[in-house]
Parts: sequence; structure tokens; C-alpha cells
Amino acid sequence: MQNRHFDVVIIGAGTSGTALFYELAAFTNIKNVALLEKYEGVATLNSNGRCNSQTIHCGDIETNYSFEKAKSVAQIAKMPVNYALKHGYDGKFMFAHQKMVLAVGDKEVSSIRARYEKFKEIYPYLELYEREDLKRIEPSVVFELDGSERKENIVAMGTHNGTYTTMDFGAMCNSLVKNAQILGGEGFKLKLNCNVEEIKKIGDTFYLKTSDKQAISASYVVVDAGCHSLYLAHKMGYGLDLSTLPVAGSFYLTKKRLLNGKVYMVQNNKLPFAALHGDPDILASGNTRFGPTALVMPKLERYHGNSSFLEFLSSLKLDKNVLEVFINLIKDADIRRYVLRNFLFEIPLVNKKEFIKDARKIVPSLKEEDIYYASGFGGVRPQVINRHTKQLELGEGRISTNDGIVFNMTPSPGATSCFDTARRDLLEICKYLDKNFDEQKFNEELLS
Repeated sequence: MQNRHFDVVIIGAGTSGTALFYELAAFTNIKNVALLEKYEGVATLNSNGRCNSQTIHCGDIETNYSFEKAKSVAQIAKMPVNYALKHGYDGKFMFAHQKMVLAVGDKEVSSIRARYEKFKEIYPYLELYEREDLKRIEPSVVFELDGSERKENIVAMGTHNGTYTTMDFGAMCNSLVKNAQILGGEGFKLKLNCNVEEIKKIGDTFYLKTSDKQAISASYVVVDAGCHSLYLAHKMGYGLDLSTLPVAGSFYLTKKRLLNGKVYMVQNNKLPFAALHGDPDILASGNTRFGPTALVMPKLERYHGNSSFLEFLSSLKLDKNVLEVFINLIKDADIRRYVLRNFLFEIPLVNKKEFIKDARKIVPSLKEEDIYYASGFGGVRPQVINRHTKQLELGEGRISTNDGIVFNMTPSPGATSCFDTARRDLLEICKYLDKNFDEQKFNEELLS
């Protein structure tokens, strides 16, 4: 790759970057693409199966999704499933489990009953599970430690009809790269251990300064670098009204399989981060994994030393507007309590004792000795702060410059939506470079 010019360079080999790499090979006439990854392998950070919940989020049990968002997400979530089915990956890194959202207490039960009546229009397969159904499907959510039934009113909404629910997204990323190189041929290059330190545009060409000193240039650049996307945008003068707030999610594992499928809790709409859930971990012999926690972390990456601390400070762009966002969040009692508890979940000696209080909302019989802190599990998600509106912007962040470069910041559930994120990038690329996109083939393969 010495002194190479590419039509497109993609920075970051996670779900969004590898999905775009594949889509460019499968659905366009672009023949010269480079995928650059700073570490030694594909999907070593947030896209790794240990660093996310391994869930295909389609909006049926995610209670923080509005009806309109759920309609959209339901279509988007078909794409990774259809991709895996086309290439024969079901049973290899894509699996069907039962799944449900569990309501505990009269208020939540009333909310889920009403949601079920409305949302079954989008998801006809949804079922409502009463206490007697739960005893059969997920008995662990019903019974206390002494064998008695929990006293709270409970109901759940979900499915156990073989719907695909679970994906090892790291394995999916590796398959996307392999298939892209088969379809695209010699022009589709993967370069590992290649950290992009700087991007400059001169004329119509982007020049990339990399850690391995190779001369790489491109006509179009897509930055899919997680928390580092905004850092690189700032270095080029883009997105200066935005700040990155990295939020780490940790998990706890059980020593045996306690749940038969995915059990989510009802989201507190005041809280900006995902509610606790229990999942059968496909990388831990199906043992149950509880999480995620949410802890603001002063670094852009979690398990690679402290090298990203200064990059965090640069991306945060701390000023009075950012401070005001923090102060307003902490003023809310629910958020303040949530932040404090999630801090305690990281402190040895007290973490399990505190975490289990929350996890017992899902499995009332859970004992402290049943769980352990899952060291090395959990990633860092970029939450975006708009410094002008003084708001924490939830959901996907994106800077489209209309000048041949785009920056994607994709917090959870970015893995599920990676094919749609890539499609949006692909359309802009084809328009900018005057290339062809085979939309019919795309729809037949990924949406039908």
C-alpha cells in the first residue's frame, strides 16, 4: 500500500466501517477502497462481542423507542439478519433466543400492557406473558430465593418463536471484510496497525498521516472511529459545536445459565442510558450476563492504557456550556442517583453487593456469590453534547461535510444499524464520485 491513492478510505474496522467496506464491494462499481484499522485485528473495540450486549435491536422490547422510531428500526434491523442468512451464518454467529421486556410493579405493568396493544401492529409476533406463562418460559424472573413467588405484579412482552435476537458482531465484522475482498478483488485492501493521526485536504484529494508512515490518499474519506471520530473532525475544523462524552458500560457474569433468553427492564425515560438487562452470553457458554452499567470515563478507549486521556480532553472542549449540561443532568435526582450507583458498581468490595440489588429486579433469587465482575468486558460509547443547544444528543451522531469526508459517531445500538449507516454513506459517496449504486440488488439482498 506504499504511496497508494484510493477512491475511498474508511477509517475504523468496527461494524460501521466493515459494513461500508462490504456494501461498496457488493453494490457499487467502485473498485479501489482501503479499510484502515489502528489495532492488530478487526473489531477489537466496541464491536467485539465482549464489549456489547450481542443484541439485534429491532425495537420490539426496547421501551425507550417511540412508535415511529420502532417502525424505522424494525426495517433497519432486518439488514444484519438478512446478511447472515444469505451467507449461512445462522447458528455460527447469529442465534435465535426468546426475548422479553419484564414489567415489575403496577405502573410498569400498565405501561407494558398498553404498549403491547399498540406495538403488535409493527411486530405481529409479540406475545404478552402473564405470571403463569413466565413460570414456564423464564421461571427465574418469578421466584424468590426461598422458592416463593415474588410479590410484585409482573407481566412481560416478547417472543419465543425463533426470532433472531443475538449476534457476535465481532465475528460479523470479520466476515464482512472477507466477503468484501472476495467480491471487490485486489482493489479492496485491509490495513491493520495503521493509526490515522491526521487528515488534510489539498485540492480534491485527502492526505492521511498514519502511524506506520505510509503515504495514503483518497478522493473520499469516511471516519467510523467511534469516540475518535469527533476527535479527528475537530482536528480538521469540523463539528466544533459538539463535544464527546465517553460512557463506559461494564457487565457482570453469572457462573451458570440463569435465563433462557434475553430479559430487558422497562426504561426510565429520565435516564439517558440503557436499562439493565440479562442475556445468555454466546461467548461465555450461554451463562447469563447482566448489564450494562454506565460510567463516564475520561478516555476515548477503555483497555488500551491511558493514551487516549489527552484526546478525551481535546474532544470534550470543556467550557461553560458543557459544564451547564453536566450541572443540569446532576440536578435531576433520578440521574444523580443513577450516576452514583453506577460509580459504586466499579468499586471492588462493594460493587457486587450494590449491583445485585438492581439485578434482582430481573432475577429475585440472585445471590452475591452467583455473579462476578466481567473483567475485560464492556466498551466505551460516544455520547454527543451540543454546546450550542446545551443538550446531550442521544442516538447516532454524524457530521456530513458535503466536501468529500463524513464522520460517524455511533453509540449503542450502532451495531444493529450499521448496514443502514453504511447505506447512507454509500449514497453520498456515489453521488460525490459519480459512481453507480445497485439499489435493486441492495434491497433484494438486505431488505426483502
